[in-house]
Amino acid sequence: MRRHDRGLHLTMVSPLVTAVSDLQRTEGLGALITVIDGPDLGDAVVVDRQGNVLTQNQAWLTDEVLGDAVSLMDREESKSLTYGDRRTFIDVIAPAPVMLIFGAGHVAQPLSLFARELGFRVVVSDARATWATEERFPNVDELIVGWPNATFERYPPDHRTYVVLLSHDARFEVPVFNEVHGKRLRYLGAMGSRRTHGMRVERLRSEGWSEEEISKIHGPIGLDLKAKSPAETAIAILGEVILVRYGEGSGESLFGTDVAIHTG
Repeated sequence: MRRHDRGLHLTMVSPLVTAVSDLQRTEGLGALITVIDGPDLGDAVVVDRQGNVLTQNQAWLTDEVLGDAVSLMDREESKSLTYGDRRTFIDVIAPAPVMLIFGAGHVAQPLSLFARELGFRVVVSDARATWATEERFPNVDELIVGWPNATFERYPPDHRTYVVLLSHDARFEVPVFNEVHGKRLRYLGAMGSRRTHGMRVERLRSEGWSEEEISKIHGPIGLDLKAKSPAETAIAILGEVILVRYGEGSGESLFGTDVAIHTG
């Protein structure tokens, strides 16, 4: 590439680079939409979760494309889609979702480790200083020795928050449910037997939780893998989290089926 051509190329792409960098710096949710086949090949725009175009608009950026981009942002899924004779790639730009783990028991150790490998910002919270130690949780993003309200003060729950309650001790459970009531969480899972969860549901009903709100609680937590060890239980929990995160899949074995293994 000649010197002046390279300079022109950098000038053309710099607004895209700037918009993407701004989203990443502010931990905003957005998408880089690029035409990868057909007319306008190579054209690209950056949009945010509200559907605002952060770079120069393009005629091919229709309401349908924007709507699909917003839907993919909510699922944190990048995907190629075809519109007429154009094929686009919608590359979602998303900050790491937050997983708040309440209860620093044996399951929390592998769960926090595996969750970080899946790209979560992991916070472990427990008021028991002998359990919530750096030696037991050396790789978490933050370890909070305190009651749940201290954690929620630092991490106010929103639609990208995953709450995992690993203790059904009332001292931990009641404050957690009080804090998340009425909040738009991405995931709320609670440890306990079916009997324990049944009593939990009755208590929440008496406290004004609606049936719709209660139905969104994953309790007993996790997929049915007949897990025995803490690590296996952590995998069962994260399997359910992944299902919720992307909003697709059945959670059943792929063996003996002809369903698509990957989407996009």
